[in-house]
This record gives sequence, structure tokens and C-alpha cells, in this order.
Amino acid sequence: MQPHSPESRAGRSHPQVTSPSDSPESRASRLRFERYRQKLKRSELPKGSFHGTGESRSSKDRVRSSTQLIGQFLRLLIPFRRQVIWILVSVTASTLIGLLPPAGTKFIIDYGLSGRPVPKLWLQRLPSLADPKQLLLFTVIAVSILSLLKIGVHVWGRWYATKITKQIQLDLRRRVFEHAVRLPLHRVQALRSGGVASILREDGGSVGELVFGMLFNPWRAVIQLIGSLAILAWVDWQLLIGGLLLLPTVFFTHRAWINGIRPQFRVIRKQRELIDASATEAFAGMRIVRAFSRQKREAARFTTENNLMARQELYAWCWMRVVEMVWEALIPIATAGLLFYGGWRVLDGHMTVGDLMMFLVYLLMLLEPLATLAQSATQFQNSLSGLDRVLDLLEEPREMLSTPTSLYVDRHSVAGAIAFEQVTFTYPGTSSPAPRIGERGGQDDAQQLGRSLL
Repeated sequence: MQPHSPESRAGRSHPQVTSPSDSPESRASRLRFERYRQKLKRSELPKGSFHGTGESRSSKDRVRSSTQLIGQFLRLLIPFRRQVIWILVSVTASTLIGLLPPAGTKFIIDYGLSGRPVPKLWLQRLPSLADPKQLLLFTVIAVSILSLLKIGVHVWGRWYATKITKQIQLDLRRRVFEHAVRLPLHRVQALRSGGVASILREDGGSVGELVFGMLFNPWRAVIQLIGSLAILAWVDWQLLIGGLLLLPTVFFTHRAWINGIRPQFRVIRKQRELIDASATEAFAGMRIVRAFSRQKREAARFTTENNLMARQELYAWCWMRVVEMVWEALIPIATAGLLFYGGWRVLDGHMTVGDLMMFLVYLLMLLEPLATLAQSATQFQNSLSGLDRVLDLLEEPREMLSTPTSLYVDRHSVAGAIAFEQVTFTYPGTSSPAPRIGERGGQDDAQQLGRSLL
């Protein structure tokens, strides 16, 4: 009697159709994600970075504050200090130039369209500005030239910042690689090849992004903020007070990101490291995987781990979007409120229409850097978590370090042989040494030597 083929059995059976979200892999990742959320609510996520299959450091062993991490990053910038100075100068110049074009709005509305006389200071230097059409043409040309100049200076500084970012990434990846290959063998086994690749690619690469997340973008936002505040104070100091009420919002949102986002980024980076390591080892040992028919199990594990990481990333995304939604609602509300107050001042004769329009433009330029400072904390905290993990790896002790008393052996001047005498070793996690090689002799000695090499 011929056995039924799998196709015939499948044809007579009526399996229950399930959605991808109801798969065993999804249910497993959902349970682990729920435990992850509970740990996050109780502030029980790992306080420090951790690599490989080992345990994370305790909170007593850690704790690197943002100030310490920023200090470590500034040390990385010491070889590039001249380029950094030029970058900050270019950002300052381009931002200050960008503050000038909005003033053209006041000239066009107050002196070009309303018919008010141009100030004598301008007429003494440029008499042709008395004609409204000439004033309009002059203002448009001046605004265009300033805008093009700002773009040129900004792109030049951004090019240098991008170049330094790549140089830092290359230097840091080289240091991490040279350090990792000199770690004890049991730590190399714990890191695993895919995990090392994840550290070199993801963590090492994100540190270079701090050039933009900590220097370029915040410096530009601070300069624009100070310049906008100065101009708003000159236009109307009472309106300026209303704009300053938004500053505490930046502080509280930034504190919320530091306390809630960076631990999530550390866990996500750890999860990505484990996924890369598992996939690399599965394909490296494909002969063994196929020999024991483990293809489905390896695929299920890969899917489960990716499902968990996707849930963690979506959860962190929700945290970040809440503050962004607050800012997206705050900017139009604040603009509408100040527009009402400024219009009231115009009707009372305390301000001109040009002053109001110019004030609204500078108000948007004031709110933009505030939103930038708040939203850039996302990338900033993500990059700091990568720097934290890289520093952890670089602080691990190397094996067989060179010392001043180390001897240098030249193969051209020294001839001899290597002999094992009174050689002992210990396994990771044990304090007492294993029996010396040579004490037992025979087959036991060979097995012991082979185990020590493995």
C-alpha cells in the first residue's frame, strides 16, 4: 500500500487559516514585548550597554551621564579642531546672513506699498529709493543676493561637517576592530562575528553623526534663536515676552527624551546585534543546519527576533511622535495668538503693518530653532547610545598586552623551539586552574589540550 504523499494529505485536510499576526512567531514576540514594556514602565531596562550574550552591567558599574559622553566625543574631535572651528564660523555666518532677508518685508510694506517716506539715512546714500518701484526692485535684488550668499556659505560648512563625520567613523571603526581582535577568546566567542559587524557598522557609524546632532544643527539653532530674540526685542519687547514663554517647553521635552528614549535605543541596538550575529552564524554553519533539518527553526527564530525589534522600534517611534505633535500644534497656536495681539497693537497705532509682518516672520524663525532643538534630541540620544556601547567595548581589557619588559624576538637572530612546561589555564567563570598539561599523559592529555584550544 502506497503512503499518501504530502500533497494528497494536504488536499484532504482543512487547516485553519491564520493571519500573520496570529503566527507562533508573532505571539512569542508579543509576549516578550509585553515584558519589555513592563520593564520600561518600572525603569528596569539595562542601565548600561552590553554586547554579545553576556549580561549587561549593573547600574553601580555604569553610569555614563550625557555630560560624560559629550566629553568623550569632544576628545574624538581634538585631531579635527581646526575644521570644527571653521564649521562653526560658517554656520554662524550663514545663519546671521539668513536673518537679514525678512527685514525686506517691512521695507516693501511700510515704504513701498503704503506710501510712507523712506528714512533719510537711506535716501542720503541711495536717493533712487524715493521711487516706490525702485525701492521694490532694490529690496528684491538685495534679498536674492543675501539668500544665495547664505546658501553658499551653508553648503561649504556642511561639506566640511560631512567630511569630518566620515573621518570619525573610519577612525573609530578601526580602533574598535583592532581592540576586538585582541580581546580574550571567550569574549570574542560571546560577541560573535555578526555582533561585531553590527557594532562596527551601526554603533561606530552613529558616533560620527554626532557632528551634526551635537554641533552643526544645535549651533545653527542657537545662533538663529539669539538673533531672532534680539530682533524681536527691537521690534516689540512685549511680544518678545510671549515668545520666551516657549523656552521651558524645550527643556522639559529634552528631559523626557533623555529619561525615556535612550534606554530604548540601547535595547534596540542590542536586539539588532543579536539578529545579525544569529543570521551570520546560521549561514556560516549551513552544513550543520541542513544536516539536522534546522532550516525552519532558524527561520522562525530570525522572524521572531525581527518581530520583537519592530515592536520596540514602533514603541520608541510613538514616544518621539508625541513631542513632535506637541510642537506641530504649538507653533500655529502661538502664531495665531501673537498675530491677534500684534493686530491689536496695529489698530491702536503702536505698530505698523510692516512691523507686524516682519515680527511674524521672525517669530517663525524663533520657533523653528526651538523645534529643531527639541526634535534633534531623537538623533542625539540615538547616537549617544551608540557611543556608550562603543566605549564599553573599548574599555574591556585586552589579552596579552605588551609591556615595557616584553621581549622582542627576531627570527633572523634567534633559533630555538617552543616547549610547554608547567602550563596551566582556567576556563571563563572559574577561579581554580585546570590540571596542568602533561600531568595525565596519553589520551587524556591530548583531549585536555584539544579542549583548551577550542
